[in-house]
Amino acid sequence: MTIKIVLLFMVIVTLPACSLEPIKPWERHLLAEPQMRTVPDPIDSFFDAHIYFSKEASSGGQGVGGGGCGCN
Repeated sequence: MTIKIVLLFMVIVTLPACSLEPIKPWERHLLAEPQMRTVPDPIDSFFDAHIYFSKEASSGGQGVGGGGCGCN
């Protein structure tokens, strides 16, 4: 019984996502704004990740190479 309730809840929650309208051509400029990017500045994000993984003495997960010494 609880599985049916969980499945029903999941269907009800995900159903509105299936009814999205396509983006009109005159609305596409809003999605091209710099504020809509997932990463505002890719280069700055890369260096932040590099510094973090260099200080933590670990590597991976962000595509940054190098070890704990801070060199590549």
